[in-house]
Parts: sequence; C-alpha cells; structure tokens
Amino acid sequence: MMGGLKNASFEGEAYQPQGQVFSADGREVELLHWVYSHPRLDEMRGNPRRVLDAIDEFGVTRKYLMNIGKYKSKTVTDLIKQEKPQVMVELGGYVGYSAIAFGAALRDAGGKHFYSLERNPEFAAITSSLVNLAGLSDIVKVVVGPSSGSLKRLFEEDTLKHIDILFLDHHKPAYTTDLKLCEELGLVSPGSIYAADNVVKPGNPPYLEYVRSTVEEKRHRLSNGDQTSPKGNPNLIYDSQFVEGWEPSGVPDAVEITKCIGIQT
Repeated sequence: MMGGLKNASFEGEAYQPQGQVFSADGREVELLHWVYSHPRLDEMRGNPRRVLDAIDEFGVTRKYLMNIGKYKSKTVTDLIKQEKPQVMVELGGYVGYSAIAFGAALRDAGGKHFYSLERNPEFAAITSSLVNLAGLSDIVKVVVGPSSGSLKRLFEEDTLKHIDILFLDHHKPAYTTDLKLCEELGLVSPGSIYAADNVVKPGNPPYLEYVRSTVEEKRHRLSNGDQTSPKGNPNLIYDSQFVEGWEPSGVPDAVEITKCIGIQT
C-alpha cells in the first residue's frame, strides 16, 4: 500500500482556479451551450477525444469544472485497457467527462455496458447530451437518482448483476457506504476493481481505512458494535494502491486503486 504525495510537479495547461464556488452555479449549462456553439462542433460528432478536448478548453479558458481531468483519467483508462472489463459503473457523473473518457476506453477494450449514476438531473441531462455527441450512447447509460437507490434498483431489475470496475467520484461520505452496499448485493467479488478519486483533495480517510483494512480488522469492527449501515462483506480481501495525479487545476491529488483478490472464510 502507498500513501502520501511525493510528486507535486505539474506540467500542462491548468484549468481556471477552483474558487469558493465551483459548481451548480450555471456553469454546467453554460458549458453545454458553449460546446454546441463551438466552431469545431462537427469534428466532435462521434469523436470522444474531441468532446473531451472541448470540455478541457472550457475549463482552461472559461470556468473551472470539477472533472477528473486528463491527468488522473489516464490512470483509469490505462486500467480499463489492461483489465478489459465488460461492465463498469461510475458513481457521480457531473457533466460527463469521465463517462466519455471511460466509456470510450471500455468500448475500445471490448466492454459492453457503462452506467453513469448521477443524482442531479440537470447534470445527468448534460452528460447524456455530451455522451450522445461523442457517439457513445450505445455503451453509456445515464441513470438519474441517489447512488444507493440507483444501485439497488438496477440490481432488483436484474439490469446490473456484476461490476468489473467501479469508479467513485460522488459525495465523499458515500464512498464507503456505497461500496459496502455493492458488497452486500454481491455486485462486487474477487476480480472487481475500484478506482476512487479525490482521496487527497479533499481526501477520504474513512474510505481509505476501509479498503486498506484486513479481513480481521473489518470483522473486529463489526463484532465491536459498528452500527453503520450497510454492513458490507468484511470477508472480501483487498489489495489497494495509492496512485498520484493532479486535479485539472494543477493541484496534487490521487486515485486509490483497489482490487478484490479473494474471499477469506
């Protein structure tokens, strides 16, 4: 396991500074109008890379966007190329940057389904529009609603049976509870991989503690009156790695890559 940032250098063109207000102030709708009035719009049709470039251009020249950005997203797209998942789920879609980047990588790797779960219906509509522009509507399905409720519904409908790669980039306190829910539902199992964004900025100590714990440590917490719900499956064995990166604004951050490598009886 790794921890602590070592490489704080940043090379590239940074987004605008984050500022005190950095989302849900109209900039997301402004992005959509900006993209569809872009002089190179026709080049974006059916071209995920061009759509991502346009989103990055908006973030650099107009307003900050809380995307994963091209620096950390490469960590996940490389993982997709290596592991060749069939089904991937992301929790927190925002304006669709990750859905486009990862959906395209999933398609190229021979995958079948990418589910983007987004609580905010406005953000979800923007994601759907940009996913369609990128030509990924056959792979990417945007699901509107709270993450836990959407996971349960997709499972109960028999739409979602297993998650090969889970990307977490939503409400930070929900990382651990949603992972535990996936464990309880049997959506994750040996072979599943989780990629958790923003484990440095703003940070997520409870999640890191959970995925870095041994089976014995997780069992001990449950036996000593851990009343949090859901309970998860403490018997899953995890191997977790801290992968450094940068926010698109140039601020150091990291992605925690966790592999489920077995079940302890």
